[in-house]
Amino acid sequence: MRMIGQDSLKTSQTLTVDGKEYRYFSLPEAAKTIGDISRLPVSLKVLLENILRFEDGRSYTVDDAKAVAGWLPAGHSDKEVPFRPARILMQDFTGVPGVVDLAAMRDGIIRLGGDPRRVNPLVPVDLVIDHSVMVDVSGTADALEKNVEIEFERNGERYTFLRWGQTAFDNFRVVPPGTGICHQVNLEYLAQVVWTAQDGGDTYAYPDSCYGTDSHTTMVNGLGVLGWGVGGIEAEAAMLGQPIAMLIPDVIGFRLTGKLREGVTATDLVLTVTQMLRKKGVVGKFVEFFGSGLDDLPLADRATIANMAPEYGATCGFFPVDKATIEYLRLSGRDEHRIRLVEAYAKAQNMFRDANTPDPVFTDTLELDLSTVQPSLAGPKRPQDKVLLAEAAPAFKEASKSLGVADGTLGNRVPVAGANYDLGNGDVVIAAITSCTNTSNPYVLVAAGLVAKKANEKGLKPKPWVKTSLAPGSQVVPEYLDKAGLTPHLDALGFQTVGFGCTTCIGNSGPLPDPIVDAIEDNKLVAVSVLSGNRNFEGRVHPNVRANYLASPPLVVAYALAGSILIDITKEPLGTGKDGQPVYLKDIWPTQAEVNALVGEAVTRPLFLARYADVFKGPQPWQDISVDADTDTYRWNSGSTYVQNPPYFEGMTLEPKPVEPITGARILAKLGDSITTDHISPAGSIKKASPAGEYLLEHQVRQNDFNSYGARRGNHEVMMRGTFANIRIKNELAPGTEGGVTRHLPDGAVMPIYDAAMKYKAEGVPLVVIGGKEYGTGSSRDWAAKGTFLLGVRAVITESFERIHRSNLVGMGVLPLTFMNGETRETLGLTGEETIDIEGLENLSPRMTLTLVIHRPDGTTHRTDVLCRVDTADEVEYYRNGGILHYVLRGMASEKAAA
Repeated sequence: MRMIGQDSLKTSQTLTVDGKEYRYFSLPEAAKTIGDISRLPVSLKVLLENILRFEDGRSYTVDDAKAVAGWLPAGHSDKEVPFRPARILMQDFTGVPGVVDLAAMRDGIIRLGGDPRRVNPLVPVDLVIDHSVMVDVSGTADALEKNVEIEFERNGERYTFLRWGQTAFDNFRVVPPGTGICHQVNLEYLAQVVWTAQDGGDTYAYPDSCYGTDSHTTMVNGLGVLGWGVGGIEAEAAMLGQPIAMLIPDVIGFRLTGKLREGVTATDLVLTVTQMLRKKGVVGKFVEFFGSGLDDLPLADRATIANMAPEYGATCGFFPVDKATIEYLRLSGRDEHRIRLVEAYAKAQNMFRDANTPDPVFTDTLELDLSTVQPSLAGPKRPQDKVLLAEAAPAFKEASKSLGVADGTLGNRVPVAGANYDLGNGDVVIAAITSCTNTSNPYVLVAAGLVAKKANEKGLKPKPWVKTSLAPGSQVVPEYLDKAGLTPHLDALGFQTVGFGCTTCIGNSGPLPDPIVDAIEDNKLVAVSVLSGNRNFEGRVHPNVRANYLASPPLVVAYALAGSILIDITKEPLGTGKDGQPVYLKDIWPTQAEVNALVGEAVTRPLFLARYADVFKGPQPWQDISVDADTDTYRWNSGSTYVQNPPYFEGMTLEPKPVEPITGARILAKLGDSITTDHISPAGSIKKASPAGEYLLEHQVRQNDFNSYGARRGNHEVMMRGTFANIRIKNELAPGTEGGVTRHLPDGAVMPIYDAAMKYKAEGVPLVVIGGKEYGTGSSRDWAAKGTFLLGVRAVITESFERIHRSNLVGMGVLPLTFMNGETRETLGLTGEETIDIEGLENLSPRMTLTLVIHRPDGTTHRTDVLCRVDTADEVEYYRNGGILHYVLRGMASEKAAA
């Protein structure tokens, strides 16, 4: 792939750093032709540079560059431009199916007469194995060792497959298990801010940019790297050289002023920002932070805010490069020459922020004075539902009925078998310091360690029903906690390191003791988790925990001590000290000066250099995995319950077949608002009494070895059985039920959604899904689209979609449609017993109006308009081909045939 196309704008320039010359595509030079861009948001300048670099008169044109410049002065554009990231980031839950798809494409291209070696990533890909470790063991000195041992036993098939991929594919690296969370490894090591590549004998410098198969890829925005989460399907197309077309986004400017006051953490700040931006409405938009508040906002705090972009709904939460960026690159062990290149490049492109930088023009703005932020949590079900710490207890009481607490039973407590304590509603049974959001931030982790130290010195212990854990995001974390002298105190309170990975936030919280589970289930108690993560959707953290709260790491420790969300920890004691006196939160909360001093002493450049010196080597069990490295195609094991060859390319021809009309479709599920990708494709535990559980039992897998849906994403048989199988999903087609069930029609039999879908398939009946607002929010989970497709769903009709999930549906050849003119499933009177036709597909074009024909059981028919959310011309081609992978594979095979 040539770096330069026609370069008709004549923007190629030379930048010299330390005597080394770099070619780059100059934005100031381009401005001479396309117009003044000095006040263009920096995030859009990255898009513009991408066009200049690849401009070839075909895929990337001068008109594309002019379209970005023309975003000014209105701060809006209806134009579409291509974008190709510098690299791809994957985690293993989404990465394994991505590598499975690449392996399947190699098989598929052979059937089409092509060369399997053509199927390789064309841009650098890093896969970080971080989502597989579970908290099976916690609160013990050997928790880490035992969890690693169990992880390798449980995931041997997957890891062997990934080791094969590491040898079989070019441009593909794997960061082994036990290293850290992909976003933190990205922030601390992989990201370079300015990327370089050799081409035609020259070295080119250009902005680092990234697509990630995890929605929290946005964390790297805090470092000045433009990146966001895409579905695995979209990422695979990008890594195979396909530019992804996107509408030039609106950019919301978020002005920060002032400083955080004493006792307030970065977590409190991000929960406030999340609530503000959700209220503002930024879905599908870029958010760019600016203002004097950035002058004293550490890089770690910026990354914490950027990480939560999916929670506030934005495509990205971008911070421009400035002095803090340069300081962090040095702290985290980046090469000194690269650091100087970053600063020189950003300044040459007018992308470096300082106190004299004029504010960019934005589509709209909002503002936050940092001094007004107060200690907060978010919950019990959504990350945007901020609640002030002082109001957490009454807020839980108010929400208790909707959580399932029966009238008059809120204060009930029940004995726990074999224990000397009882359990009640609101009791915290999981307190987990986990997730990329906070474990990348040494300020909040050191604060947690100081809370633990002060509590331990006063003789406090967590309540005996609380499962405590610490899952750092990188191996640097325990190093600086050790250096700060905080590890013994965290250990004393049960916060031993359990693993380096996502754990509780992704649903890998591990088992609770059986007596506690029995007490919860037998008495219908509403138990609570408090975690320092970014996701707290229903059914995500643990199947027996209905209320989940996001909080800063020091508050996680505090709630472990208190043991209940019903205690107002701002006023009531956390416990009784060894001197017999009550201990309050204020007694053990550190000052910011204490935190800053320890961070300054303990978090140093040598720690990063040492821990990332052999980042791709991995632990001994990883090194001991043997693979067949001599095969271009994978030797599928038909007996594997983890990795199977998916059926996407079976019967595929070199030319796509005409789009089939949708007629006589049945409604498989009728769902409400805020259906998340966790509802559609859960990542957590697999129930024995479920289609997926039955499949595993039939294949001689013991229930203890079921692992999770996330870990089994390489096996389509498991995943299609798990689609719409979240234990908390409510299908309005089967009122009074909870979990993945529906009614098969016209007979009305209630059965699992998978069983109904297979019955409809045998009957030759196409399917649709009906939804409400914000359908598909949450993680960028490609299996939410893949599973929908494999169940035979032809279209999903909702009031609105989350950006990534809509794209993923198109990428799998499933039609996303939205109701128009204020109509909803309620206003249309849909019961789920109707049959559905969709007219107009034969002449499909971007965002066209189609006709929805509703045939009711009483014989009447209603016709109405729906908006086709196939948004771009490229997406139309993807849909006509049956999906984006089919489109790419046909292109590769055709090139081979032409050659």
